[in-house]
Amino acid sequence: MAEQVVMSSRARGPVPPWGLAVAAMMSVQLGSALSVGLIGSIGPAGTAWLRLSMGALIFMLLARPPLRRVRRRDVPVLLGLGIMTGLMTVGFLAALEYIPLGTAVAIEFLGPLTVAAVRSRSSRALIWPIVALGGVVLLTEPWRGEVNPVGILFAGLAAIGWALYIVLSQRVGDRFSGISSLSLTIPIAAVTAAVVGIPQAAGHLSLEVIAAAAGLALLLPVLPFALEMLALRRMTATAFGTLMALEPAIGLFLGLIVLRQQPSPVQLLGILLVVVAGAAAQRGSRRSTQHSPTARPADFPG
Repeated sequence: MAEQVVMSSRARGPVPPWGLAVAAMMSVQLGSALSVGLIGSIGPAGTAWLRLSMGALIFMLLARPPLRRVRRRDVPVLLGLGIMTGLMTVGFLAALEYIPLGTAVAIEFLGPLTVAAVRSRSSRALIWPIVALGGVVLLTEPWRGEVNPVGILFAGLAAIGWALYIVLSQRVGDRFSGISSLSLTIPIAAVTAAVVGIPQAAGHLSLEVIAAAAGLALLLPVLPFALEMLALRRMTATAFGTLMALEPAIGLFLGLIVLRQQPSPVQLLGILLVVVAGAAAQRGSRRSTQHSPTARPADFPG
């Protein structure tokens, strides 16, 4: 009996799946918080371009791009996913120049939350994006006259990008599994970000900047993807999605610790509304497993 318990324990692994998912979220938000310093040196688009380029190199070293498996019908989806990844990254990092990390994450989270609500079997789930939007209003506190429309616009563009990313990544996930899909799409994302990123970073690159970008690429997207993939092998996609609703709260926490961005009590209430809405929307969403051979963490990109 004791032998069976030990074997069962080893099968479950030393770290519970929820711990892996939380570690992935921490890595995403820590990478975002630490990117603020790099943004000051080479701009948000320059940071996105350099970080995505380093991530693309790492993914291509880890997994050879499966070019032979690519069919003509796959090309538009792969291009769309790569372009959305690049635009989403640039938009989010640009938002960090104007609004706090927790607020930017909460606004961006409206994208996947809306997708989850729309795909829910219950029409009542459509209320959750409205609840989350109320939380975002509390986070931005427009009655104080301190709303930054530029930051909100960039975060909103990142939210739209994240929503489209989810739709496209599930289609790509039906054809390619694991890291192989990222070895195809992240290079496209890097090229997309390069259009604005290279002119923005020109004249400001140094060995220190490149080394910092390489380190940030490990934090986001390499490490989170690996952790999410491990987590999804041991938990349902619904449970994973519900847990990922904590990401705006983690963004707020790291904004406080790393960037000294102090939230007000009203803003704390706002982030709570976003987290509750995200968890509730995910609990009601389903996707038939017959369309996808493996669970994909791409529903919640960094």
